[in-house]
Formats: sequence, C-alpha cells, structure tokens
Amino acid sequence: MNKILEEKKRRHINFYDPRSDTKRLFHIHTAKDREANPQPMVWKENRQKRVDWAAKNYEVSMNKLSWLNDDFIPFASCTTGTEIFAEAFGCEVVKPADTNPFAIPFITKSSEISKLKIPKLEDSPLYELFGMADELRAKCGADALLGLPDVQTPMDIAALIWDKNYLFIAMVEEPEAVKELAHKISVLYCAFFDEWFNRYGKEFIAHHPDYYMPAGLTVSEDEIGSVGAEIYDELFLPELNNISNRYGGIGIHCCANASHQWAGLKKINGLKLLNLAQPHDTIVESSKFFAGHTAMYPSWDGVGDRETWFSQLDADAHVLLDFTVPGDDEAKTLCEKILSI
Repeated sequence: MNKILEEKKRRHINFYDPRSDTKRLFHIHTAKDREANPQPMVWKENRQKRVDWAAKNYEVSMNKLSWLNDDFIPFASCTTGTEIFAEAFGCEVVKPADTNPFAIPFITKSSEISKLKIPKLEDSPLYELFGMADELRAKCGADALLGLPDVQTPMDIAALIWDKNYLFIAMVEEPEAVKELAHKISVLYCAFFDEWFNRYGKEFIAHHPDYYMPAGLTVSEDEIGSVGAEIYDELFLPELNNISNRYGGIGIHCCANASHQWAGLKKINGLKLLNLAQPHDTIVESSKFFAGHTAMYPSWDGVGDRETWFSQLDADAHVLLDFTVPGDDEAKTLCEKILSI
C-alpha cells in the first residue's frame, strides 16, 4: 500500500509542475459508499460522529487502493463549517437543522475594530480541532493524511465578522480599517496553522475539493467575486501572497463568479491549483487561460461520455477531474476507460 500511495503522491507533485507531462489526474467516487456512511452535520455536539464518519471513510478508501487505479489519496477528514475563525472572534453561530453552521456578523463600523481583541489560540474554540485531529490519527494511524478544516482567507473571514452591507463600502472608503481587521485575523490564523503543521506535518488533503498537497496551504477565496481588480490588488493579493510565501505554496477554491479576476489570480506567488466552480460555461476557457501556469481542479461536468471529458479541455492544461458512479463495478469500468485513452 505504501508504494501505491507514494506513487500517487509523486504524480500529484509532478502534476503541479507546469513543465511536466503529468497533465491528467482523476478521482472516482461511488454513491454506494456515500449512502452507506452519510456525513453527519459538522456541529460540535457531533464530534464523535464526525470522527467515526471520517475514520470509516479512510478505511474504505484504503481498501480501494488495491483495485481502483485512480489518483485519489485516502485521508481522514477534519471538515468543519465556515464559522470556526469568526466564532473565535466572538461571532454568534447558527446551526440550521439541514446545513452547516454559519457565523452572524457583529461589526458594522470601523471604530469597533480597534476594540476587537485577538484571542489566544489555546483559549479559543479552534483549539478543540486539535483534539479531533489527534483522535483521528489515533484511529487511522500516525501516517494517515488529514484533511484540513474549512479554510478561508483572513479577508474572507473578515466578511463573516463585519457585516457586508458596510464592509464593501469600507473597502473603498476605509481600506486601512479593513486591513486592520484582516491583520488581527491573520495573527490567530497563522498561530493555528503553524501549530497544525507542527503537529501533523506539512502534507495534507485540501478542505475542498479533496486534493493532495505536499506542503503549502489551501483556502477558499470567494469574496473576490464581489470586488473589482483594483480592490483585489490592494486588499486580497498581498494577503494571498503572504499566505503562499509563509507556507510554501497555495491552492485556491473559488465558488464565486470571478472570471474578471483570472489575470489577478495569475499574480499570486506559488499558486499550485485552482478550483473554479462558475461560470460553468467558462471552465473550458479557463483551462486554456491557466494552461502552463497552474493546475486546475474544476467543479465541472463535461458533455457526453465521461471518459471524453478531458478531451474537451485544453490539451496543455493540467486538470484533475472528479467522477461519481453508482458502485464498484462502474468505478472499475470508468477507470479502465480513462486509462486506456
């Protein structure tokens, strides 16, 4: 098994090099497995259920290594909602019955930021995540890769703490106040991830989607869809570069309509992978735009037979695609078809 895992990791590392010939990776999931082990809500009260769910997923994925030759790397998920850092700064958390928890913003004006204290990591709710990760390592083994908690950028976390009705105005009229809030968040943010990588090593699986990183950090960056290029360059780009420089590379998920920021994304130091979700009809175009620059893992379904989807994207693009099939037999068949092309 170790040889299989090491080969998969090697393929991912080559995939991130735009000069390499490793241009196509793919993951195959089965609806059967998801139905057999449904994910519990990511509430604190469900900690044990979440640990058991993640450990079971890890076991199932490890068993597939011997017969499914895709590029998926098993991991133990520490997934959370988006609220974790906002909660640490004092946001109230709402827990709907049918979706993930989320934070309620409490800042409405810049004068409130100077009063906001940076919590100590060990005194914050974030520290509980280390206990969850330790328990997963105990269940799955010391060599098990962990999936990161939900990771946004400090600027996106600021948009959870500062009511957006006022935050976006402040980005234009009071950018220094926005930077002050993002800086305070960054202090706690870096304390958390410094500790995480010190405890569990530098390699991990991204919080979304589930790709392997030998080092670096992976983040959700959604607010760039709501701002123009000038604000992106002033407020977002320096932060993204700081994260990448600190941790040795960066992968970005963006579920916003942010095609107007493609040129700005190319300015990020050490950008390893982009997961773009929309506009769906620009994914083919984006594969051409970023070919030779960064790897892509689009949230995208092609047209027609699945084994032809790669051929619908730019031939020079480095692309990872996800496929979900009903069960194991369909997974084997699709895997064989893709590898035969």
